[in-house]
Amino acid sequence: ERPVAEWERILENPERDAWQRPGQVIAALRLRPDEVIADIGAGTGYFTRRFVPLAKSVYAVDVDPGLLEVITRGKPPNVIPVLAARDDPRLPAESIDTIFICDVLHHIENRPAYYMKLRQGLRPNGRIVVVDFHKRNLPVGPPPAMKLAEKDVIDEFARAGFRLTRHYDDLPYQYMLEFQQ
Repeated sequence: ERPVAEWERILENPERDAWQRPGQVIAALRLRPDEVIADIGAGTGYFTRRFVPLAKSVYAVDVDPGLLEVITRGKPPNVIPVLAARDDPRLPAESIDTIFICDVLHHIENRPAYYMKLRQGLRPNGRIVVVDFHKRNLPVGPPPAMKLAEKDVIDEFARAGFRLTRHYDDLPYQYMLEFQQ
């Protein structure tokens, strides 16, 4: 476990924008103003705060109460902090349009069971969007042994009853996948 200050240094590194390309990621999401988003593993709110002006509400979901405190400083009224369990995102049933998971899947154990809990939080026609690192040596991200290959993520979601509906390949070090039931 890392202290909050270390996570802030890593997740809010100004160089991250160059490779994470948050504007491009958000444009690819095509968010609607009435949308409810859950940012799983929200961390310091790197994407949460970018979703705030574009969505009806944003669930900032994390297992670290210290990181949720960072997100809720000067909290916009449409951010809902959720202290998750490692095995449960604790989302309200059938309430989320887009579940967004960026650079977090490799932290989740027993992902198929976790995907079933995510499914419970989705509204009909809801989607799960995953942005994660390609499983190879890269100048950013965790070591390759910790990364999940794109094909493996697609296979895991398929076994959990999801189908790949969109694939984006415009990020330098990551894949971006969209799944629906």
